[in-house]
Amino acid sequence: MLENFQSPARAIFFGNLLLVLCCVFYLAWWFLAFRVNNPIKGIQSGWLLIPAAVAGLSAVVLTIQGITATKAESALVPSHVFLWGGAIAFVILAVITVVVFKRQMTSELLLFVFWGALALAEVNVLYGSQQLSSVAALVLTLIVVLVVAASLVCYVLFYRLEPRLAFWDGAIPLLLIALTMAALSVCLVAHLR
Repeated sequence: MLENFQSPARAIFFGNLLLVLCCVFYLAWWFLAFRVNNPIKGIQSGWLLIPAAVAGLSAVVLTIQGITATKAESALVPSHVFLWGGAIAFVILAVITVVVFKRQMTSELLLFVFWGALALAEVNVLYGSQQLSSVAALVLTLIVVLVVAASLVCYVLFYRLEPRLAFWDGAIPLLLIALTMAALSVCLVAHLR
């Protein structure tokens, strides 16, 4: 079935799967290093960040290759808009979370904001190349926006919660992102039928 994918869609599909794998390794590390009772710190859990980083960077490279190689004449927005939009959104959200919510800056904000921009660019180009229906594209766009919003809420609340709740709060964005990318992959495969 995957042989029916055009080459750019195949790159996006495998990029999505690698991002799911990245989230799995990151979650495994999170559950070991940040559990409330007897956290496993250092290299005993930190090694899980190596495959997470390799899978995550590979996912980004494959997805960007797929997006830029896709002929999407009817895409709603040029792909570069999502990169600039993500950068602007990051700066605005960084200022708001630090100044208004007094939340110390961490890399998670950068990760989920740019994930959202990349996922929206992906949906946009797949819709434009007629590899997603308009309904699937709309639903996936809404899901990505809601996941970014939920991740932002979790991000702001993290340091305000007691340790057990903070532990689960930190896992929610990773789980939601993994599920979203899996859903996008399922939509791509379903479109082939």
